[in-house]
Amino acid sequence: MTSTSGDSRPAQGLSDDRILGGRVALWQPERGYRAGIDPVLLAAATPARASQSVLELGAGAGAAFLCLAARVPDLSITAVEVQDDYAKLARRNAARNRCAAHVVTADLRALPASVRQARFDHVIANPPYFDRDLGSPSPDHGRNMAFAGDTPMRDWIETASRRLAPKGWLTLIQKAARLPELLSALDGRLGSIRVLPLAGRAGRPADRVILWARKEGKSPFRLDAPLVLHDGPAHLVDREDYRPDIRAVLRDAQPLPVAD
Repeated sequence: MTSTSGDSRPAQGLSDDRILGGRVALWQPERGYRAGIDPVLLAAATPARASQSVLELGAGAGAAFLCLAARVPDLSITAVEVQDDYAKLARRNAARNRCAAHVVTADLRALPASVRQARFDHVIANPPYFDRDLGSPSPDHGRNMAFAGDTPMRDWIETASRRLAPKGWLTLIQKAARLPELLSALDGRLGSIRVLPLAGRAGRPADRVILWARKEGKSPFRLDAPLVLHDGPAHLVDREDYRPDIRAVLRDAQPLPVAD
């Protein structure tokens, strides 16, 4: 994917946004779930190489797979989204960004045969962050599904592990508070687990984690030092204050700066 073109018509109820330094044009609902930096970080963390295959579970409007396609050429991308309105929007966004992604409307627990019979080099996901049983639902259905959903974390991991090819990688982003649940779901399914905590500022607790796990992986568990996103101890000026290497991820389509 090299540039945006095609469908740029205004649409009622949608905003026309640019992410990744303008490399990706994204229609998003003006109300409901709107992509922040998390899908950009997820794409930047995915260790995909040119010509590999990628499956995204829970694609929303397509922000993550479009950011990944903007960084890595010639990927074969399949995306699954349970909400039909968002799946249609992801297809529209893919066409607009000249990304030949195959977007499927389906529950990840009931995938169509075309996806069930395939194996992928990478599976990526940004599962809902909150446990539905621990909070009040949003009045907006799309936002509620994106942030709480109705699919247990174990089902996300089970589906991802089944769709991975041997030695394939799962990459996901999630709230740090749900890491124990993630690790429990991964037990016996995937190995070579690596966790990167994401902290807003130095000295603060991590709010999110990036997690990698490999099909048939044998390496020991690895917990990285936190990756700090912002400069300084507090937000003191009326402008963004991301660290230069994080700004390069968010604006210049650079991979996430992680140690080997």
